[in-house]
Amino acid sequence: MTFSESVRSAFRRGETAAVVRMSEAEIERAQAAGDPAGEVEARYSLARVAIRGGDLPGGEARAREALEVALRSGDRSLEERPRHVLAGVARMSGDLLRARDLYRESIALNETLDQPKMVNSEYHNLAFCELGLGNLDAARTLFAENRERVFRNDWADFVPYVCVAGAALAAAEGDHSRAARMIGVADAAFAALGQVPDPDDAADLAKIRAAAIEALGPTVFDAEYARGQLLHPRQAFADDRRP
Repeated sequence: MTFSESVRSAFRRGETAAVVRMSEAEIERAQAAGDPAGEVEARYSLARVAIRGGDLPGGEARAREALEVALRSGDRSLEERPRHVLAGVARMSGDLLRARDLYRESIALNETLDQPKMVNSEYHNLAFCELGLGNLDAARTLFAENRERVFRNDWADFVPYVCVAGAALAAAEGDHSRAARMIGVADAAFAALGQVPDPDDAADLAKIRAAAIEALGPTVFDAEYARGQLLHPRQAFADDRRP
């Protein structure tokens, strides 16, 4: 398994200390070997750890360091992960207009690099920006298009995030019972993969959960959540009767 595969797997499992240890060692190795790809991946990983810990300025700083290495290398593919993180920091900081622009730039880069999975991922994030800006119709359309691509291509790693999107949209529409069910679906989907959500999606889930508990009360929330945990993601969306 490559460093990239190992460190990303550890991050998805929530093994923060291991990610830091591996990344710091990789930075030393990559600098000594003149390997910009390894250094970018390591600095990107440290950025994600900082963001997961709530240190948005630290995450932004690590991502900018990674982007500087990528730009010096002249390899545009190395810009992709740092730019993704910088857009995520803008979104989590509440600067949704800037985040929207950065995600659009990231989509264009990934299209140039012919990376359809990453294009899909950034459209997912763009949809959350639209949702946060109050553009409900635009967000609904983007979420639906993403969901269709994920299920059509059997992109298993994206399935939990489709469910996070479903919970967010339900909450925005005031359907907190459905939001609670979709949180259950999402949590079960992450558990099935042995993963935890990315930091921005974890923050979104926490907000949706808090709003649903406040609207429904803990007892009703728990019941709806439990129902969701028993639903397969495809079934959860098939049960959605909205146009």
